[in-house]
Formats: sequence, C-alpha cells, structure tokens
Amino acid sequence: MTSKSQAMPLPAAVVNRRSAWPRRLKGLALPVLILLILEAVVRIGWLPSYQMPAPSEIAVTLTDLAEGALWKHLGASLARVLLGFAIGASLALVFAAWVGLSRDAEAYLEPTFAGLRSIPSLAWVPLLLLWLGIDETSKIVLIAIGAFFPVYVNGVAAIRDIDRKLVEVGQMYGFSRRRLVRRILLPAALPGLFTGLRSGLSLAWMFLVAAELIAATKGLGYLLSDGRETSRPDIVLAAIIVLALLGKVSDGLLAALEKRCLAWRDTFNGQGAEQ
Repeated sequence: MTSKSQAMPLPAAVVNRRSAWPRRLKGLALPVLILLILEAVVRIGWLPSYQMPAPSEIAVTLTDLAEGALWKHLGASLARVLLGFAIGASLALVFAAWVGLSRDAEAYLEPTFAGLRSIPSLAWVPLLLLWLGIDETSKIVLIAIGAFFPVYVNGVAAIRDIDRKLVEVGQMYGFSRRRLVRRILLPAALPGLFTGLRSGLSLAWMFLVAAELIAATKGLGYLLSDGRETSRPDIVLAAIIVLALLGKVSDGLLAALEKRCLAWRDTFNGQGAEQ
C-alpha cells in the first residue's frame, strides 16, 4: 500500500503550485545580481555617484518620495494611462473586428491606418498641443493613439488567422452570424487579441512618458523631467523604477486575465529543468 502510494504521481495542480515560487525566485535572480554589481561598482568608485547613484541611495530617494509627492505623480499617470488605454483599445477592437470580417472595410481603412501607425509618438505631440492645448485631453488622446495600433494590428491578424474549416463547420451547422462570432470566431481570436492588448498597454506607458515630458505639471514623466533639470539622477532612476513596476504589474494583471479566459487551451508551455 505504501509503495503504491509513493509511486503515484502528484496531481498537476499540486506540481504547479510547488514549482511556482521557484520560478518566481528565478525571475528575481537577475535584477538582484544587477543591483549588487551596481552597488559594488559605485562604492568602489568605478562609476561616479553623480552620474549613477548606488541602488541603496535610490532606495532612500524612493522612500523620501513615497513620503511626499510620489503618490500624486503616480495617481495622475495611472489615471491617464487607464483612460487613454481604455479609449484606444476599445476603438481598436471595433475597427479590428470590422476590418477582419470585411474585405471592403480593409480596402478602405487599412492603407490609412498603415500610414498613421508609422508616425513616431513625438511627432503627434506638437500637433495635439496646438489642437487640444496642454490640459489632460491632449495627453489622453496621445496615449489612446499609442494603445490603438498594437491592439488593432493584432486583432486583425487574430481574426484572419482563424482556421477556415472552423468557420465552415459553424456554417454547416446553421450558426447565425452572431452565434458564429460568439462560439467560433471570438474564442479562436482571443489569444491574438490578448497579445495586442498587452502590447497596447506597454505602448500606452511609453506614450504617457512622451506626453508628460513635454507638457505636464504632475506625473511620472514630469518627475523624470524635474530630476533631469535639477541634476538629480537618483530621482530620474527612481521614476524609471516606478514606471517599470507599474508596467510589470499592469501587464501581470492582463496576463492573469488571459490565463483565466484561455484556461480551456492545452498548449505547450516550455520545458523546465524539473522535467
């Protein structure tokens, strides 16, 4: 009885829970190593502290900012990104569905969108400032533009990459257009749509910095600009760290939602050393 119980393999859920923390610890190994090396290099004097502060000094600056104006800047940036991303991603999903399902829509819209998405982010800034001024509207519109194109491109590709046989099977069973979209097209396109959403959110953070560096009185981009103007590299690096953490957390939330929505998939997840 004992030997049989010992030979039985553990359930997959138990194995995944046991291996989750070691994987997370592996993800921390490289950042910790970089911090230790930077701390040593700065303390030894190989890098001047006025150009590259030691990580311990940046931690002190972060603590000071957290006790002061950091939350005001963080809240302003987070609100701009969430609103801009929501607007840009929503419009992108609508246009992606339209272009993906209609050849006529593709013929009318795709050449224009292809030209617009090649425009660099900073090129939009002076035009939006002229049109909309320096208030919140111009910043949110710029972020929405940044989020729009990755979601749109991946959405169209996801719809066009659906196996035609799946659509033919649905039509053979007499599915209505709405049921065909809900039961076949949407589930098949979800992986590509989530890829576009995560890429769009990443670009939304980049466009946020572009907007706040030029015309803002608060926000993490403004904090970056303020640190540069006052020759405080510790403030600049502290703001970059906060931006990286926010980007990681927001992408992790989307990744968790993706995992939940696509739990039905049986896909290859890579091979680990424990295998």
